[in-house]
Amino acid sequence: MISFAQLAEIEDIIRSVNEEAVLPRFRSLSDSEVAMKGPMDPVTVADREAEDLLRGRLMALLPGSVVVGEEAVSEDPLVLRALTGDAPVWIIDPIDGTRNFIAGSGRFSTLVALSVGGVLQASWSYAPVLGRMGTALAGQGAWVDGVPARVAAPADPPALPLTTSHPVWWPAGYGRGFDALTAAGLDVRYFDACGIEYLDLAVGKRSAMVLTWEHCWDHAAGLLLVAEAGGHVAALDGAPLRLAGGNALPFVVSSDPATSELVRRLVAESATRGV
Repeated sequence: MISFAQLAEIEDIIRSVNEEAVLPRFRSLSDSEVAMKGPMDPVTVADREAEDLLRGRLMALLPGSVVVGEEAVSEDPLVLRALTGDAPVWIIDPIDGTRNFIAGSGRFSTLVALSVGGVLQASWSYAPVLGRMGTALAGQGAWVDGVPARVAAPADPPALPLTTSHPVWWPAGYGRGFDALTAAGLDVRYFDACGIEYLDLAVGKRSAMVLTWEHCWDHAAGLLLVAEAGGHVAALDGAPLRLAGGNALPFVVSSDPATSELVRRLVAESATRGV
């Protein structure tokens, strides 16, 4: 559905939207340009404008396509129904890492993925301040900054570097999972920007991520990037991940099936045994 030429064309669209709507506001936001959608969930005028621009340009590029964007879903959760429809779906996170963006940190990215029938076809992960761009095309490979991406070789603890969100974000009953991973000798660290962590995993800087939420706009682009770089994804129950949600959480993204199984087992056992 997407050719190599279109992969580059959409990359240019994402870069141009950042130049128009995001970067001019970086470290220049006024208080009136920031609002809260919920606890610890800010949104800025840059998020909203960037999503609107991407929606218009991407739908024009692929007639008949629809958009599932973070900001649109926050206004109307029924937008998510498009994920299970027949039309091609652009999945957009205009600014992944909005809190970092507000704080003036360059650790944020714009994430775009194309899905058809719940199957990812192409993705783009752009961190404009860091100057990083990851792209992936289903069955064709993944690239970060124009170089073919490849996940790290399998590793055993304690050489296995893993990142996850703070334990306060873990599902009820699974907060001990962080301690179980550390006790097993894994090098466990918190992360602050999901899209950037996917980029790092795709190029071998990480061995695994434990993700405690399933919003498709946060994960779709990175999931295809890592998969095409040779990585592996599994829900907590070992099932393949579903973009439309309803997965057993947390889920694991890693360099290989054995690493996914190790991490998944440690987290699951920590909940069932109460350790």
